[in-house]
Amino acid sequence: MADNKGLQDRRRARLRYQLRRKSGGRPRLSVFRSGKNIYAQVIDDAAGRTLASASTLDKDLKAGLRHGADRDAATAVGKLVAERALAAGVTEVVFDRGSYLYHGRVKALAEAAREGGLAF
Repeated sequence: MADNKGLQDRRRARLRYQLRRKSGGRPRLSVFRSGKNIYAQVIDDAAGRTLASASTLDKDLKAGLRHGADRDAATAVGKLVAERALAAGVTEVVFDRGSYLYHGRVKALAEAAREGGLAF
């Protein structure tokens, strides 16, 4: 029987394969969710560099948040990463949820990024 880490790696690899096939050269909005914080990056895989990033550890957000691992924090990170991506000239991305379900904090971040102006 496979362990949880192995299953996570398989889900992530399966999703990344589909994203590569369907991305059409668009940057990837990648999400990482830990027990205490949430992180988001807009990554240009062709150039291999990060175009914009935001997390609950940013000084702008950390002071205004009650906790770094709730839906309110994820919404704030989504808005901030969308704002920074638009400043970098990125308007369309593909959403990389990693091995996480599109639910809860991940969904809140995605919806906030859409409201912030990113199209995916």
